[in-house]
Amino acid sequence: MPTINTGTEDGPGVTLNYEDTGGTGRPVVLLHGWPLSGAAWKDNVPDIATAGYRVVTYDRRGFGKSGKPYTGYDYDTLSDDLAALLQRLELTDVTLGVLSSLTLADL
Repeated sequence: MPTINTGTEDGPGVTLNYEDTGGTGRPVVLLHGWPLSGAAWKDNVPDIATAGYRVVTYDRRGFGKSGKPYTGYDYDTLSDDLAALLQRLELTDVTLGVLSSLTLADL
């Protein structure tokens, strides 16, 4: 699984593991919810890719094979991680897919 590091001149960041089907179609980035990983999308990726999209999944910080720092689980940092991934892979005009493990019974 390839990785990127979200570090900047302001700090070391975290290593994020991702999968990229490649291809030239419009990118679809799939985000998992707690406590899952990018593997939660394994049954969906082939169909989306076959439909002509470039599919990217990743393990958000603290999950799967990505780094597990003690801090950085606020929405600003998580969105910065996503922005770093999009930037490093040079993805634009992206569709986001989101999966949550919560149900109404959990609320």
